[in-house]
Amino acid sequence: MGRIVHFGFGNFARAHLLDYTADAGGWDVVGVSLRSNEIRDGLKAQGFAYGLAVQGVGLKRIDILREVLVAPEDPSAVLAAMTGADIISASVTEKGYHLGADGLLDLSDPSIQADLSGTGPSTLIGFLANHLSTRHTPLTVMSCDNRVENGSVLKAAVQRFAESAQIAINWALVSFPNAMVDRITPATTDELRAKHSDPMVVPTEAFREWVIEDNFKGPRPNWPDVQFVSDVAPHELRKLRMLNGAHSALAYTGLLRGHKFVHQAIADPDLRKLAAQLMSEAGSTLPKNERVLVPAYSQALVERFENPELAHRLDQIAMDGSQKVPYRFAQTLRAGPAPSVATALDAWLEFCISETQTGHRLNDPLADDIAQAARTSSPKTAILALINCADLVPFISE
Repeated sequence: MGRIVHFGFGNFARAHLLDYTADAGGWDVVGVSLRSNEIRDGLKAQGFAYGLAVQGVGLKRIDILREVLVAPEDPSAVLAAMTGADIISASVTEKGYHLGADGLLDLSDPSIQADLSGTGPSTLIGFLANHLSTRHTPLTVMSCDNRVENGSVLKAAVQRFAESAQIAINWALVSFPNAMVDRITPATTDELRAKHSDPMVVPTEAFREWVIEDNFKGPRPNWPDVQFVSDVAPHELRKLRMLNGAHSALAYTGLLRGHKFVHQAIADPDLRKLAAQLMSEAGSTLPKNERVLVPAYSQALVERFENPELAHRLDQIAMDGSQKVPYRFAQTLRAGPAPSVATALDAWLEFCISETQTGHRLNDPLADDIAQAARTSSPKTAILALINCADLVPFISE
């Protein structure tokens, strides 16, 4: 039996990676929580099995999870588990990579500094660098996060950490395939927990998509329906610029209008029009062979957004905007005329300023810096500078 050790054990990992791997058979998963013991404790109480509530399909029991380790409790146990892994994967969100505005590992980040000092590891990057320094068998390290060239970015971050820490790694033994993941997975509600008598149930849509660069060291599960390709970039850009871009646009404009859920925002005629135009503009920036898919993909996205049973909260999508905006909006704006994307970017800036003015702290790793910038005489310009997007000032109204 093969084994995956997965870092970041929120709802998405349990709705996507574990679902596919359960369908494949012959593999199990050890989860790693980098922060809280809450998920571990909840799953342990029910033998690490849980229900996946697939909208329109029913409840699917997932029972391939062997244990969940909590990194702050025992980092050595996590490193020991990594030794027995054939694949190490991660869904730690954009901020879990600890990158600076230049896209490189931020060596001044307090968590990275702590790992470099030897008090860790506590971060995904620190764990990977420490493990790879002792690895003698092939390994695939696979990102499942919404980043452009996520595998390459993760490898570069680990390389920079290793160079700074003067750690030697045999890079010939390890691969970092790029991947695109897609499945809308909202937060679990108390109503759903009660309905299924499962405190750890995970809601998700029936749709799922996974495109992975065919670049593995060692074995991999026989995942059904996964596309193994030589170049993930076209698929990645389609998803990030269209689905994620539209999601973020609906989140910021929707919250500013008082909406709470995605299905409410897409039902707003003005926001529906904005989302449709944004997807069209983003689609025009894609490689030629992807552009032919844009009309059908756009329509499918609208139908997914309209689903009221998912109850996908806008504030869940809105979090960590400083990490998402450069990929979901900025790259499209730099690729050509995109007035709807500019409107969405301006909505994020307005959202940041509004939250600061009302005394709400943003759920964002740059929350304090954004709040400070929002209080300046040119708040939008100052916020864009924080995320290395000063060139986008002409697209917004200060």
